[in-house]
Amino acid sequence: VLLVESGGGLVQAGGSLRLSCAASGRTVGGYAVGWFRQPPGKEREIVAALSWNEDSTYYSDSVKGRFTISRDNAKNTVYLQMDTLKPQDTAVYTCAVSWHPSGAAFTTSHEYDDWGQGTQVTVSS
Repeated sequence: VLLVESGGGLVQAGGSLRLSCAASGRTVGGYAVGWFRQPPGKEREIVAALSWNEDSTYYSDSVKGRFTISRDNAKNTVYLQMDTLKPQDTAVYTCAVSWHPSGAAFTTSHEYDDWGQGTQVTVSS
């Protein structure tokens, strides 16, 4: 399985970006997916997660109301829409998939099996 993120870049505070995570080798439809980020000098943290059947989502308090996770099964792609970006959102963003059957919106990294390489998001003030 290969997960490839795209859509990162430099944006001014208040702006928006949409990250994409394209999967190949296996369909991510029907499995839990998540987005994590690692700010400079800090540990990786969960940003958002989506359960296997999309009836449950999780957002960290720092992004709730600003970020939206979604999936397009036809394109085998997971998205993270990021609005009203803040300088503290600067980080490397990575998508992940869990192959556990009927997976929930997992919030811990050990629940995920495959990871992308990450895409840099930089928000200027």
